[in-house]
Amino acid sequence: MVLVSTNPITAGCRFRSLCRHAVSPSRPLRSLSSGRGSGSSGRNCYGRITMRRRGGGHRRLLRSIDYRRDKFDIPARVVAIEYDPNRSSHLVLLSYGDGEKRYIPAPHGVAVGDLLQSLNSRPDEFSAGMSLPLSLIPTAMPVHCVELLPGKGAQLVRGAGAAAQILAVEAGKATLRLPSGEIRCVDARCRATIGTIGNGEHNQQSLGKAGRNRWLGCRPRVRGVAMNPVDHPMGGGEGRTSGGGHPVSPWGQLAKGLPTRRRSKNFNAAIIVRRNGKKMKRR
Repeated sequence: MVLVSTNPITAGCRFRSLCRHAVSPSRPLRSLSSGRGSGSSGRNCYGRITMRRRGGGHRRLLRSIDYRRDKFDIPARVVAIEYDPNRSSHLVLLSYGDGEKRYIPAPHGVAVGDLLQSLNSRPDEFSAGMSLPLSLIPTAMPVHCVELLPGKGAQLVRGAGAAAQILAVEAGKATLRLPSGEIRCVDARCRATIGTIGNGEHNQQSLGKAGRNRWLGCRPRVRGVAMNPVDHPMGGGEGRTSGGGHPVSPWGQLAKGLPTRRRSKNFNAAIIVRRNGKKMKRR
C-alpha cells in the first residue's frame, strides 16, 4: 500500500495523493451490512447542534464488526480485505469452518488465504491477527483492539496504523502503553489482537480539494478571529488581528492548557501516566 500522486489533469488532481488499497473491489456482504440512514449531522435529539462542522457526505453502508472474537479454537480463513468508509482501517472478511462469516479490523501483514484464530490457551507461535487474553501475550509485543472490560468487546486501539505495547502483566493486571502515550492498567483477562492495524499511510493522504472533504461529511471551519465580535469573543478589530487574548471557544472556554477531564471519571484509577506525560493526580 503506497501513496500515489496523479497527473494534474484537473485542479483537484494537482495536489492529490491517495493510498492505492490492495482491497477487494466487491460490495460488502449483504448479511453483515445495513443502511446508515441520513445521519445526525452533529445534532442531538432536540435538533440542536452539539458537534460543529459535521454534515452532508456520501451515502454509506454500516458493516457489522466482530469486536468480541468469541469463536474460540475455530480457524477462520481470510476471504477478502475490504474498504470501509466508516473508519480509517480496512476490514478482513473471515470465513469459519461452520460457514459463518464475520468482519474484523485488518491487521498489518495479513493476506487473503491466511488462517486466523481466537484462542484461550498459549500458542506455540504468535502471528498477526491472533486474538488472546492479555495474560497470555508476551510483554513488549504490539497489540490492537484491546478490551476495557472482559467480554465487552474491543474499545481501545482501533484506528489505522495504531498499536499498544504490553509493558507488564502482574497481579491480574496488564500495563499498556497506548498510541497516545498514556500508560494504563487493564484487567489481564481482557482480550487483544496481536499486531498493528493496517493502512498506516491513511493520515499521510492529501485530499486535493475541499469537495473531497465534504464527501467525508466534514463542513468548513471558520476561524474565530475572522468573525464579528457578536459571533465570537476573538472576533472584530481594525484590520487583521490575532485576537490579543488567550484562545477561547465561542462560549469563552479556554482552548489551551486548561484541564477538562473530570476527576470523578470511572477509569481514572486505571491511568498511571496521562498522554501529556504527567502522572495522574489522585483525589
